[in-house]
Amino acid sequence: MAKDYTNLIDGELITNGQWMDVVNPANEEVIGRVPACGKDELDRAVAAARRAFKTWSKTSPEERQKVAQGIAAAIKDNADELFRLLTAEQGKPHAQAQGEIYGAAGLAAAQSTLRLEEVINQDDDERLSRTRRVPVGVVGGIVPWNFPVMMAIQKIVPALISGCTIVLKPSPFTPLTTLRIAELIKGVVPAGTVNIITGEDSLGPLITQHPDIDKITFTGSTATGKKIMEGASADLKRITLELGGNDASIVLPDADVQKVAEQLFWSSFTNAGQICVAAKRIYIHEDIYDELSAAIAEYAKTVKVGDGSEQGTGVGPIQNKKQYDRVLELIQDAKDNGYKFLVGGEVDPSGSGYYVPITILDNPPEDARIVAEEQFGPVMPLMKFSTEEEVIARANNSEYGLAGAVWTGNPDKGVEIAEQLETGTVWVNEYLHLSPFAPFGGHKQSGFGAEYGIDGLKEFTYPQVITVKKNAMA
Repeated sequence: MAKDYTNLIDGELITNGQWMDVVNPANEEVIGRVPACGKDELDRAVAAARRAFKTWSKTSPEERQKVAQGIAAAIKDNADELFRLLTAEQGKPHAQAQGEIYGAAGLAAAQSTLRLEEVINQDDDERLSRTRRVPVGVVGGIVPWNFPVMMAIQKIVPALISGCTIVLKPSPFTPLTTLRIAELIKGVVPAGTVNIITGEDSLGPLITQHPDIDKITFTGSTATGKKIMEGASADLKRITLELGGNDASIVLPDADVQKVAEQLFWSSFTNAGQICVAAKRIYIHEDIYDELSAAIAEYAKTVKVGDGSEQGTGVGPIQNKKQYDRVLELIQDAKDNGYKFLVGGEVDPSGSGYYVPITILDNPPEDARIVAEEQFGPVMPLMKFSTEEEVIARANNSEYGLAGAVWTGNPDKGVEIAEQLETGTVWVNEYLHLSPFAPFGGHKQSGFGAEYGIDGLKEFTYPQVITVKKNAMA
């Protein structure tokens, strides 16, 4: 029987008698019900956050740090329960779900150590000028379904550390683990500082346009990000947008084929490809293209696609039906255009669950939809290139600029190419590594603003300059 979950508003666990079903993407069974909230619940949550802000904004960095560490401990201490619930609602294999849960706990602990120090601009016989950071106020956080726990924490904790309060909306597809965490931290966070409410997509615009919300932090698609930006413009809310990506990886001819084949595979297929910074276009130098593409294809055949709760599963289902249909549409488009498949491409729609086989395409053209669009699924195009100048131009020929990677036996050459890529993050000889102490954000239509690190913390504050003229009254 499906379990009913509660929302967290003003320190209380509440329901409203209206429910939304949450489905396990591995078998399409309902595994939980969550409150379907609207304007009334949102108004209540925002009012609680506004009241709490008056006190919370005046707390010391040490008090805020203690609360953030309490959140980290609550997640870590209940990790076994949480990762299984995460797999059930999101679909990712247990090992990857464990990684997200422990990663979220680690992120909260790491971010609790960040502190925005005052900056002295001038201190001489004439005047003292200093810049301090003051919290923006009430934050509205909107979280996607691919990494629901990690992305909730990367909004909640920096908001609290900066002195803000927050109203968080999980994705209606994956709210369960976040709501369970809300139960666990109810006694850790002061009432009203963290409010978590669930609702359909229609709740998002109400958050964006709410007159008592001062800032929006959103992770999701570029199309939705544009709507949020438009809604927030009415009263000039501060916004942080981490949006889509069509991330390119470049493999130079001196790369070790056997070493990089498996790494390249997982750079694309971790979480069934549902990662904003996953490798979505892989460019391989023509000298090693045949050997490396064959090695990747062979490795792909060893990876099990299935229910994330089953032992040995490497790639789980697509999280929801809408995204599943979109991925199938891109595969069908590739078939219709006669592109060559190295692996996969055949989908069995007769069973339950949103499963897409691992699919790798062999050198489709640059204008193919599977290359030009963000797949967000277990489908990877491999493309051949001849020169560095050519591949850099092709990698940069995108409206997105979130992340990228260079694979080479010469790290200095990798850095040289990385510095020419128009993205916010570039890895050399690794993938998917984000540091809680380094800023993460996109260029071009991959968003603006930053998360993580001091830069991410500043997103929740205003700078205030105080200047004192010395000896003015002497």
